[in-house]
Amino acid sequence: MDIPELKIADLTAKFPLVQGGMGVGISMANLAAAVANCGGVGVISGVEAGFYRPDYRSNKRQANLEALAEQIKKARQLSPSGVLGVNIMVAINDFAATVQTVIEAGIDIIFSGAGLPLQLPALAKNYRVKLAPIVSSPRAAALICKHWGRKHGRYPDAIVLEGPEAGGHLGFSEQELRQPDAYSLEKLVPATVAAIEPFEDKSQRPIPVIAAGGLWTGQDMARMFKLGAMGVQMATRFVPTHECDASLAFKKAYLDAQPDDIVLIKSPVGMIGRAIKNGFLARVAAGERKPIRCVYNCLRPCNPAEAPYCIAEALIQARRGNMGHGFAFAGVNAWRANKLQSVSEIIAELKKQLLMALGSA
Repeated sequence: MDIPELKIADLTAKFPLVQGGMGVGISMANLAAAVANCGGVGVISGVEAGFYRPDYRSNKRQANLEALAEQIKKARQLSPSGVLGVNIMVAINDFAATVQTVIEAGIDIIFSGAGLPLQLPALAKNYRVKLAPIVSSPRAAALICKHWGRKHGRYPDAIVLEGPEAGGHLGFSEQELRQPDAYSLEKLVPATVAAIEPFEDKSQRPIPVIAAGGLWTGQDMARMFKLGAMGVQMATRFVPTHECDASLAFKKAYLDAQPDDIVLIKSPVGMIGRAIKNGFLARVAAGERKPIRCVYNCLRPCNPAEAPYCIAEALIQARRGNMGHGFAFAGVNAWRANKLQSVSEIIAELKKQLLMALGSA
């Protein structure tokens, strides 16, 4: 049995995998291009992309926008014919400007979550860029499809369904996360496929569901395909790679993690997240506060006067390897990483496992 391709409108990924966007600075041009060169969809994070530029502190907004354009250009040079995307959080204050920047830079796909991207089609009007909302429920998927169709006359090109075992900020409440069976991908994927089916008829083309959250192996991929997904998204899986843009110390946090090190945290922006516990998070949990000098309110939900620390600064420090001043977001299976690999090695491993799983089915 052949491995199915992932078709997103007129784009085709030879390997049906999207590498999830990870900020700050974890998935940049190097990682995205490496995945794209292996036939998947490589994704650059649109969160605080300008952290490495010298003008980041003095002109954060412009630094972020220019850095995103730089990263897209670099990724395209490294992968001229690969499929490339950018993940843009709805919650960022510069959402519209960021969307415009990546479109003008020639990105193939915009993935957008952390809120409902209801105005995304208007921002991308008259451009060929593909649009893929990230949701956590069938209801949200249907709501977006209905709103886009009614207000903008178009439908998503794909839907990323992110389950409760993902890393980073999660689209689930604490109460929902205490009921893993009720919100498992096994239940969410078929329900989401059914929820958007009427909109596929209206758009007269498939709207592939891409399953995400806690997926690690080719067998996991096969399981999602049997449930109706047309692709999968993996992010955590690609952190312990040579091509990942994070520091070696950041990657080592994954390699050293044990199952009980993967914990849920309360983000200072008011959302639940999943991360690898360390001394920084222990001090935060003990009530330690770090004074915030907010040079630019990057996320709308954030209230610097009440936040115990600046999450952007913590993630930047972790990305640079200063783990005593930050922490690593990670999915529930991050502890399974036991060695650094190349992206091509991981893709080859996934292909072999997927073919075996599909063949046995």
